[in-house]
Amino acid sequence: MSLATQENPVDLCIIGGGVNGCGIARDAAGRGLSVLLFEQADLAQATSSASTKLFHGGLRYLEYLEIRLVHEALAEREVLLAASPHISHPMRFVLPIDPSMRFPTDTPVGRLVGLFLPWLKGKRPAAMIRAGLFLYDHLGGRRTLPGTRALDLRRDPAGAPLRPGFAKAYEYSDGWVDDARLVVLNARDAAARGAEIRTRSRVTGAHREGDLWRVVTAAGSFWARALVNAAGPWVGEVIRDTIHVPSTEGVRLVRGSHIVTRRLFDHDRAYFFQGRDGRICFAIPYEEDFTLIGTTDQDYRGAPGAAQCTEEEITYLCAFVSEYFARPVTPADVVWTYSGVRPLYDDGASSATAATRDYVLRLDAEGAPLLNIFGGKITTYRRLAEAALAKLAPFFPAATGPWTAGAALPGGDFPIDGRPALAEGLLRDYPFLSAPWAARLVRSYGTEARVWLGDARTAEDLGADLGATLTEAELRWLVAREWAVTAEDVLWRRSKLGLRLGPAQVQAVAGMLAQIRAAAGTTEA
Repeated sequence: MSLATQENPVDLCIIGGGVNGCGIARDAAGRGLSVLLFEQADLAQATSSASTKLFHGGLRYLEYLEIRLVHEALAEREVLLAASPHISHPMRFVLPIDPSMRFPTDTPVGRLVGLFLPWLKGKRPAAMIRAGLFLYDHLGGRRTLPGTRALDLRRDPAGAPLRPGFAKAYEYSDGWVDDARLVVLNARDAAARGAEIRTRSRVTGAHREGDLWRVVTAAGSFWARALVNAAGPWVGEVIRDTIHVPSTEGVRLVRGSHIVTRRLFDHDRAYFFQGRDGRICFAIPYEEDFTLIGTTDQDYRGAPGAAQCTEEEITYLCAFVSEYFARPVTPADVVWTYSGVRPLYDDGASSATAATRDYVLRLDAEGAPLLNIFGGKITTYRRLAEAALAKLAPFFPAATGPWTAGAALPGGDFPIDGRPALAEGLLRDYPFLSAPWAARLVRSYGTEARVWLGDARTAEDLGADLGATLTEAELRWLVAREWAVTAEDVLWRRSKLGLRLGPAQVQAVAGMLAQIRAAAGTTEA
């Protein structure tokens, strides 16, 4: 590598290959900066693959009067949906109204309601909920997503899976996104613009030497003009144990767990459920044949990479949605769980639920610049990257300005409603594909599916069949172009085909990956 030497340093070294780190790398590379990113494991291996997988404004954040955050996130939904129509899509959410539901009284809105409308005793009339949804519809300058409408659950198909007592609901818009693929595509675009992405490369030390940062990994020392700490739940650990720069800022680790069941309803809308404990829970169509349920909010004090969904959380989530669904959901229905640790900025909130989801950027310019990233959410990652580059702009006067708004991610250069046409084109030009197979390829790769399908005329031309439409040709693409190393990288982050493969097939995937990497001369994991 010609850059990152003391004589020829990179402009920006980034620690962390989650959505914030990869988003900053992409933005910086597109402005003409030289970028080197280190990720200790796989891209999106921690928090960024363990979200609820939504581009959303955060309806419940209105209860906490997080107006700036909600405004920014709402405005971003349509920007991101347009940039990634293969891995994301608009989704309608059904919010059933339970007149007996009581809401938290210790939130800013709860305190105001208690002060001016004490007779409600924590209740929120339907008119008040509708007013909140009106604000949600208009706060972010919605342009293409449809607005809120009322539903009669006794007649609408969304009422069929629910208990008979629910008669009214509101339906509003947000968006769905494949979070792990979002991270990988940002990394790919960054690399296409000149950034170097190094996975499985843990930074063991970093310190200032003169006007540069010396960054140490197992592969040696690398030099940079500025350092960005985007380590997510490890941000505090990097400050304390790697950089050794004093900071008054803190991070609050909050574990969010999700469960996945077989499909619980037949329509393509999601549910937004309100719980009697003041929490909310989503039930979302997932990977065609499943339902995703989550999330929890629990303060977490363990190793960030070791978070797991506990039996108590499984029971809690099942009981939560069973308050709404006619057929109770039990732990026996759960086919998969996942859990991630959110690195929230520690604002001193009394509970994990109340802690801010906003991001905080802290610049240390006592010498070579250091930017620490606290908090953030997947919907605002692009705006966070712009804010990070704005903080660093004085140190790089030759860099160009913001550019990512309106720039498609790899494979996303087609209209937001163009998935069906892409799938039809694949079926026409690759007649050996089945309709579900073509749809999956469009959802994963968009226009780039054709790149690795190439001139294949039969399924056999794609090499070994590894099950659930996964082939050797796809694996080769994931290794060569998407930094995949292990079967877990492929089956649980680059895809969710782990839901469909048995143990023997998983072993076959691992074996094929080993062969591909050995042939390429890259055998280390």
